[in-house]
Amino acid sequence: MDELKTSVLYLSYDGMTDPLGQSQVLPYLRGLAQKGYTIHLVSYEKQDRFQKHRNHIQKMCDDMKVIWHPQDYVVGGSIFTTIRQVRRMQKIAFYLQAKHQFSIVHCRSYISALAGLKLKRKLGTKFIFDMRGFWADERVDGGLWSLSNPLYRLIYKYFKRKELQFFKESDYTISLTKCGQDEIKSWAALKDSPIKIQVIPCCVDLDLFDPKAVSEAAKEALRTSLGISKSDYVLGYVGSIGTWYMLPEMLDYFRTLKNTLPNAKFLFVTSENAEKIQTLAIAMGLNRSDILVTSVLHYQVPACISIFDKSIFFIRPTYSKKASSPTKQGEIMAMGVPLICNAGIGDTSEIVESQNSGTVIKEFTESAYIAAINGEQIFDSTAISAGAKTIFSLEEGVKRYLKVYEHLH
Repeated sequence: MDELKTSVLYLSYDGMTDPLGQSQVLPYLRGLAQKGYTIHLVSYEKQDRFQKHRNHIQKMCDDMKVIWHPQDYVVGGSIFTTIRQVRRMQKIAFYLQAKHQFSIVHCRSYISALAGLKLKRKLGTKFIFDMRGFWADERVDGGLWSLSNPLYRLIYKYFKRKELQFFKESDYTISLTKCGQDEIKSWAALKDSPIKIQVIPCCVDLDLFDPKAVSEAAKEALRTSLGISKSDYVLGYVGSIGTWYMLPEMLDYFRTLKNTLPNAKFLFVTSENAEKIQTLAIAMGLNRSDILVTSVLHYQVPACISIFDKSIFFIRPTYSKKASSPTKQGEIMAMGVPLICNAGIGDTSEIVESQNSGTVIKEFTESAYIAAINGEQIFDSTAISAGAKTIFSLEEGVKRYLKVYEHLH
């Protein structure tokens, strides 16, 4: 394959110095670069993280032979600040396109797709819309855009119009979930515009999240450092809490669990403020000593998951979550740990049930929690890990992206 056919411009409004970029962008690009694609990566970096991690990410990109073009992300500011950053991305995209003659522009989410669609319309570049979720609806569902505000209502309508254009004019769309794909294909506005969609969930590095790689000695040392005895039952949570995760309901579940298992402890592996979590737990009648919070680097997360008996995440089941694939699900399953999660989030419950990898909560009530706790079965950790390999392996994700790239030659 000649350079012209294998040259790709990847646009991301997310930073590579952010954890998301390191787990959900760079591993895929490494796999695609190894298949002979020349990839130029434009990303928007927050200055504090960029100064701290720039050299590390630059070395990663150099080793992968990915050409990185980091840009300044302006934190805060108004919608007009975002508009200026969008225009800057478009200018950079056209400048690089003129210089390198990319055959494909691969756009991560909606902001980047604004630039990708312009390249497609003006220069005929093949355009991949890697949607990542129903972004405009996420802003509304998450309370970031209030439709009672005329400005936000105008912005929402603008992006919903652009969304249809992205679907209609992209050469391929990437959806994180089959549920999201089915939703898109049900829209009347697209019934006369058949679109090509490839489903690729948030994948996981199975070499890192490997239960065999964590020794019993390492587990014991970790338990000791956290004040957990081997006889304690550990309910675990991984990741940020932020907008979507239902902390009060998860604590409520733990309180119900504690009535059945007095030796239960709730371990949060998160960068969130520990005092905030523990203060809410105490207000809900829980003991501070039962709520443990630790923050670790990404490569240390597998060891933490390895000491969980079960892992929990409850996510607000809004409309936009049809298209969501929680990264933590693949990581937890890869470690062979059973899940407790709620219904209404992308393909999550379907995967849990089909792979016999945990319990799906249908409603957030004490009776539902009691039924789930009392009715829990014995789960096979080896089978759960095998299910993660089938659905969430990074190798499979790269293969699916490769299929899309090859189709566009």
